Amino acid sequence: MKSKCCRSLFCLLVLLANTTAPLHAVDRPNVLLIAIDDLNDWVGCLGGHPQAQTPNIDRLARRGTLFSNAHCQSPVCNPSRASLLTGRYPHSTGIYFLNPPLTQAPDLEGILTLPEHFAANGYHTMSVGKIFHGGDKQFFHEYGGSNGGFGPRPEKKISQPHGHPLWDWGVFPDSDDQMPDTLAARWATERLQRDYDQPFFLGVGFYRPHVPMFATQKWFDRHPRPEIILPKVKVDDRADLSPYAIDLTNREHVSPEHEWVVSAGQWEHAVQSYLASSTFADHCLGTVLDALDQSPHADNTIVVLFSDHGFHLGEKQRWAKRSLWEDGTRVPLIVVAPGLPQGQASNRPAELLDIFPTLLELAGLEADPQQEGQSLVPLLKNPTAHWPFPAITSFGPGNYAIRTTHQRFIQYHDGSREFYDHRSDPHEWENLIHDPRLTGAIRRHAAHLPLWEKVLLPGNSTGHKAFAAANQRRAESKH
Repeated sequence: MKSKCCRSLFCLLVLLANTTAPLHAVDRPNVLLIAIDDLNDWVGCLGGHPQAQTPNIDRLARRGTLFSNAHCQSPVCNPSRASLLTGRYPHSTGIYFLNPPLTQAPDLEGILTLPEHFAANGYHTMSVGKIFHGGDKQFFHEYGGSNGGFGPRPEKKISQPHGHPLWDWGVFPDSDDQMPDTLAARWATERLQRDYDQPFFLGVGFYRPHVPMFATQKWFDRHPRPEIILPKVKVDDRADLSPYAIDLTNREHVSPEHEWVVSAGQWEHAVQSYLASSTFADHCLGTVLDALDQSPHADNTIVVLFSDHGFHLGEKQRWAKRSLWEDGTRVPLIVVAPGLPQGQASNRPAELLDIFPTLLELAGLEADPQQEGQSLVPLLKNPTAHWPFPAITSFGPGNYAIRTTHQRFIQYHDGSREFYDHRSDPHEWENLIHDPRLTGAIRRHAAHLPLWEKVLLPGNSTGHKAFAAANQRRAESKH
């Protein structure tokens, strides 16, 4: 993966090697992989917010299996997507933060990513928008472009004057036609209308509700500001957390401070903007689903929808991602496959890491024993099946969350810990780590902590700063 040329040559050799085997490509299902950036559980079928309006995500869930307890492997875009698309945990690759890209990870040299694997097995691969964290074009046969990425921005910020240039929210621009996600949906629609002489793999990556949380007026009209319901927040929620845990999630200097959002009278507006942006993204999804339904591929296409990580909007007095709590890790994950049950949900812990092996099995391709995720096909057939696998999320070396069906265990680099039981505490307000009745449960969760982890790769940034700051405070506290 040292260069685009090396990657292209490697993939060509794999393709040539596979031409000698009968692939029976025409009998294989197509794959439609849909990513929605920064979408948390504020989705109708997940019940994360009572005012969420996501009718198209909800209708997709009715067609297949909703994994209601799905979690990312990192609460940051780049490592989350790198993990999903290579089938490896961040602690196995060293990709913990926004940099470096997966093409610069030595341990991934020669590893085919998800679309490349399908290309090597006779699939025509296409993508538009954001599937990888960057450089999508080099991984697909066709790439429809980013169409402006996070979209147009006004001459001056609308609501949030401080922090990162992307951090803003409000009504903008004038027309949906100016939004990259609209253009992505149209590009995907056109590709779905075509006939193909081989199965296809189509990735569609929507940017909203990622900041800037902009959408046109009509999407805001669906969420009137005076009627906005704010997230439930406990004032002293962080009183039972370690200073390290608070530092790790607060010292990024990117998202706004919760105190500022509240004092500036922007909390309702920001929540309204996130809901409006999510409804707009859902509308773009509906365009793609309608195109699929009206295409010749409707009955022979696997559909997977996911978000790359969760998002805080004031919960635990913080904003954005980069946390190991439920609001930072829980994501929508829906799998629809021909011939499998519809309209079901599974509360078994699922990982985005599981998408790769699941698609391999559904497409009839050989499993890769080096991948670290699990095929979800057993849960697609029986959503309540025995499932001994937890969801593991990391945010920098030494910081891990272990999520099982009903509980969450967190251990930080400094040794501090948290434990939550979602049956009685869905908001994770009460840290039960010192409850003697839970010693056995805590021990069982801790047994899933990695025994080995990759050191930070050169070039790690934006997140590394928070990690370094928290470690500095840890060191200072010892003197």
